Amino acid sequence: MLPVALDAMGGDRAPAEIVSGAHRAVAELGVQVILVGRPADIDDPRDLEVHPASEVIGMGDDPARAVRTRKDSSLVRAAELVRDGRASAMVSAGNTGATVASALLRMGRIKGVSRPAVAAPIPVPGSTPTVLVDAGAMAECQPGWLVQFAQMGSVYAATRYGLESPRVGLLSIGEEASKGTALVKDTHALLSDTPGIRFIGNVEGRDIMSPEVDVVVTDGFTGNVVLKTLEGSLNMLVRSIGGVMLSPEAGQAGTRALELLAPLAEQMDPDATGGAMLLGVDGVCIISHGSSSATAIVNAVAVARDMAEGGLVEALRAAVGAAVGGPRR
Repeated sequence: MLPVALDAMGGDRAPAEIVSGAHRAVAELGVQVILVGRPADIDDPRDLEVHPASEVIGMGDDPARAVRTRKDSSLVRAAELVRDGRASAMVSAGNTGATVASALLRMGRIKGVSRPAVAAPIPVPGSTPTVLVDAGAMAECQPGWLVQFAQMGSVYAATRYGLESPRVGLLSIGEEASKGTALVKDTHALLSDTPGIRFIGNVEGRDIMSPEVDVVVTDGFTGNVVLKTLEGSLNMLVRSIGGVMLSPEAGQAGTRALELLAPLAEQMDPDATGGAMLLGVDGVCIISHGSSSATAIVNAVAVARDMAEGGLVEALRAAVGAAVGGPRR
């Protein structure tokens, strides 16, 4: 397999944690990695190839403007490596909007795709994660785009988690088809008539972390708010439980309880998800969260490898091409 292009400059803990994750990915996964970034800033790359990029797009930079003006940035160069056939996938923990823009402008969209979407795995204890799509690429959407998100999310869930017929739900404020915004109502009507999708109707926020749905579709603004809210809630819950269990009052019982809760905490850890997948671009692009550790990078590289080897882009291309009447505008 071709190497994975890793944006060494992206993220709150770059480049040290990114480079550490790259070394671990090579050792633990046997995956080749190309580090993309400023060579002078990358300490001890050892035997890893470093593809030079003199510019960095920061977390607070305007995505579209930064990608247009900083053509020698690590994000843009990583996307070009995939476009040019030198890498099988790209991974970045940097600016999400800029990652989307870089992949979209350099790799291009899959023919027939109206807009790309970010598919984020939401952990579900004892079950496969729920795929939330869109989790931040398109803040304002049209009904036809959400239908396509459902199509692509279904293919992604099937490819990544081996689901034969993923259940697709539309995020709303009630299960009834009559509830929700105009966007939700119009999308519901379209999804009900879309072949090839196992549409189960509207779902609510409380259903996202349940085993009752496999793919939850929404616009990027709502999806990103949901994603960040869940991340914050889970972090607060883990800290609160840990504080109680480690208190003097809990004693040995608390220590034992923490040992029993450790596997669950590991499932809930954002570092364990391997990042989100950008669907709809003509290449594999994994977006890790901004505070990614070396462990998160290892898992992101693993997902990138699996999706490249599993032919996700080809499966998406076939699904979009087979959609009756083509993509709805």
